[in-house]
Amino acid sequence: MRKKLLAIILVLTMSISIVGCSTKTNTESSAKGLKTLTIGVMPDVDSLPFIVASHNEYFKQEGLDVKIEHFKSASDRDSALQTGKIDGAISDMLSVVFFNDNKFEVKITSKTEGSFKLISGKNSNISKIEQSSGKSIGISKNTIIEYLTDRIIESAGIDVNSTKKIAIPKIPTRLEMLNNGKLDMATLPEPLASTAISSGGKVLSSSDKLGINPGVMIFTKNVIDSKPNEIKLLYNAYNKAAKYLNEEKPERYIDFVIKEAGFPDTVKGNLTLPNYSKATMPPNKELKQVITWLKAKKLSSSNYKLEDVSNESFVK
Repeated sequence: MRKKLLAIILVLTMSISIVGCSTKTNTESSAKGLKTLTIGVMPDVDSLPFIVASHNEYFKQEGLDVKIEHFKSASDRDSALQTGKIDGAISDMLSVVFFNDNKFEVKITSKTEGSFKLISGKNSNISKIEQSSGKSIGISKNTIIEYLTDRIIESAGIDVNSTKKIAIPKIPTRLEMLNNGKLDMATLPEPLASTAISSGGKVLSSSDKLGINPGVMIFTKNVIDSKPNEIKLLYNAYNKAAKYLNEEKPERYIDFVIKEAGFPDTVKGNLTLPNYSKATMPPNKELKQVITWLKAKKLSSSNYKLEDVSNESFVK
């Protein structure tokens, strides 16, 4: 009887302990008075304001606990958004169209400051876009990367079908294959584009040169409806971080940015950053151009206008 009683007490004690630990884990942020958001980022310069806001505790100053999840491919990021593992993400207008076409409602809440370059490898003899016909280009299929690649190639009057597109979803792998001579060219985001350049790659053109920027921040409609105050606080911190990046010298932040963003050490001294602006909405013309491209490739038949797939209330 005594042994049975001890066993019951032990089981109850363990149960209380487990519940207590679980409750502690789930309410730790609440106990600190912090509201929570989880966002997904890619290895590009769009993510820097969020990384700086986290490192400099701008989120905490706003009473917000933001968890940043890092992804190496757009498909992994989009899967995490669809399964509810993240609340929002640095994304692009193509993903917004795909999501909404498939009845998974997401909204653009601001533009982001991305920068992409088409680069020829150090082992190739390509020094200008006109030499790209018949050559291999590393891309990620049906994403902002392929979209920008086509726009860049077409801007030089070249038929994109004359090039050999090779789908390599993971950006670090694409960079490695370019550097190892397994690709003639690749379209890469900054700062990995600068890494390729420092390894002997040559810039053929860029999204900056063409004035194209379909990069956006998105949140699911459910999160927008349930956490509007948290998103507003996130943008308050974002704007502080953008101001910091524009005003501070790179040596003040480069080390922690490399570490926390997972950038290769080679970007140090080669990092090219955009001029980060206060969070604002993208122009409608960007979405029109994206939809035109998607229709031409028979990837969508939708005619969304910006107001159909956005919520500008957080950056007003």
